[in-house]
Amino acid sequence: MTEQADISAKTIETQLLGGERLFTLEDMTAALNISEDHARRVWSAFGFTMEGDDKLFTADDVQALQLVRGLDEGQPPEFEIAMARALGQTMSRLADWEAGNMADRIRSGDSPDLETMLNAVQRVQTLVWRRHLASALQNALATTDGVNRTLAVGFVDIVGYTSLSRKIGMDELDGLLETFETNAYLVITSRGGRVVKTLGDAVMFEVEDPAAAADIALALQQLTDEHGLPPLRVGIAFGTVLTRLGDVFGEPVNIAARLTSSARPGTVLADTELGNAIESDDRFFLKSIGSLHVRGYKRLRASVLEANKKA
Repeated sequence: MTEQADISAKTIETQLLGGERLFTLEDMTAALNISEDHARRVWSAFGFTMEGDDKLFTADDVQALQLVRGLDEGQPPEFEIAMARALGQTMSRLADWEAGNMADRIRSGDSPDLETMLNAVQRVQTLVWRRHLASALQNALATTDGVNRTLAVGFVDIVGYTSLSRKIGMDELDGLLETFETNAYLVITSRGGRVVKTLGDAVMFEVEDPAAAADIALALQQLTDEHGLPPLRVGIAFGTVLTRLGDVFGEPVNIAARLTSSARPGTVLADTELGNAIESDDRFFLKSIGSLHVRGYKRLRASVLEANKKA
């Protein structure tokens, strides 16, 4: 093990947590004037454990929680819990990826010191977050209905992923998912869409313009030939959705998911609402199919979406 790799847990905590753990749960709740039960719920929603009467919190922890309390003043406690959970889940996944990458570099001995890496990661992370926030805030302020928006929602997933993952090695599987996610993100964002989340072998996206959703769906199908991916299937739907903590809920989401699971390999299925919204656009061709019998919908109407070759 190199000298770089021999980094103690105390060194990591000192550099990352901004100081020693000086405060107990009782200290922290007294400083913030909140109940211990609520503090436990918030801390747990962030994804952290809280056991015993040991000193768990640094001065930065207490200050950060005080800022959160100030921002959420007047909001019901459930709002603070939901925000903490969304933030914790997002940051936990990001931290896992960053830690794996940093650990590989530390073990190899081919890396700058820990503090230099942390400063670089923090700066880039803040830059990316600010740019995403700028775009999201502009969209949020432009939406008169607040959390209710009219959007096209879509899913794309890899056909036969479960059986495929049993047949190939972990390195090959990692390369497959990296190629799929990287190029799916590029297709979606370059056409005005937003990636809502990834779900294993699937990517969920949203976009305001239904024609852009159709364009995204057809471009996603081209990834199979362009990048040697397995066949993909896509489902898209259009309608009013609830946006909450970065996620999207409502009937269009449910329909898009059902259409994706019903689509044949290499095809795109669109619901009636999206089909009606793009029927006058000569770039697209819609081919009606029989009603689908899927979970929650006995007669779900849909069409196969294709590029209009005549156009």
